Amino acid sequence: MVKPDLTPDGGQVSGWLPRRKGFGAERAFGTLTLLAGLMVLVIIVAITVFLIAKAIPALQADTANFITETDWFPNQTPPEFGIAALAWGTLVTSVIALVVAVPIALGIALYLSHYAHRRIATTFGFLIDLLAAVPSVVFGLWGFTVFIEPVRTFSVWLNKYFGWLPFFDGIGPFGRSFLLGGLVLAIMVLPIVTALSREVFIQTPTANEEAALSLGATRWEMLRTAVLPYGRPGVIAAVMLGLGRALGETIALALTLGFINEVTLNIIKNGGNSIAANIANGFGEAGEVGRGALIASGLVLFAITLVVNIAARAVIYRRRDFTESAA
Repeated sequence: MVKPDLTPDGGQVSGWLPRRKGFGAERAFGTLTLLAGLMVLVIIVAITVFLIAKAIPALQADTANFITETDWFPNQTPPEFGIAALAWGTLVTSVIALVVAVPIALGIALYLSHYAHRRIATTFGFLIDLLAAVPSVVFGLWGFTVFIEPVRTFSVWLNKYFGWLPFFDGIGPFGRSFLLGGLVLAIMVLPIVTALSREVFIQTPTANEEAALSLGATRWEMLRTAVLPYGRPGVIAAVMLGLGRALGETIALALTLGFINEVTLNIIKNGGNSIAANIANGFGEAGEVGRGALIASGLVLFAITLVVNIAARAVIYRRRDFTESAA
């Protein structure tokens, strides 16, 4: 402690001041967390530099437009390949997965957090977490051997009654398609969105719920006016995390897509490919230029995922009141 200063008449000018602390455990922990955060940035930069360095020679050898070309022939002479069809397939299957999984996931999360008995909610929550632990290759094999027949039957029904839409036209055959891959991805994304949304809904302040109920709101009106608005940023973050899982999925799509590179709105006919699935199927047989082309496609996927995460973070920061109230 520092001795206080005194006035000429003996009065105290300032109180006791704490002695300045040295390099203690708290400061060491703060430095360690700072280094951990910087390490993440270093890893991201290193991955970016590696992808760019490996992709440049293949892009220089490419005789087609890498952005707009739909064919993928990097091993022929001269090489001709592009990312358009692969990026389109990645986005289409991810959108199908989110359209199917998000409403179901939110319904399950609301039921487990505000309707189900505690024992039932605990049991179902455990099963949902267990579903998230299933390896993707299991989903892919199940989709390829079992789920393909119901999807084929459903595709025939869609083609028969809604064939006038560009999404369901054609004369077949149906089976390994965007629809099959998207539905398998939906099952894989479902537990992630459900678990995170449930945790967000549980954190809703009890005072908000009781205030809505005291004003005469029904259970659903309370959820709509108090729970859903409070948890919107968290739900968006959960959806974006599920989207990141769908964008980067490899083995499941490698087993359920038809590997026909084309940009089409039709989601039921055989065909379709994605960036990750194309890398998994083509890396073993690729030559020097082919490997560089696959790495270049991985760079595009890396950029798409980065943009998605930045957009999600921007949405959450716009609702800073959520993060402050939850802290």
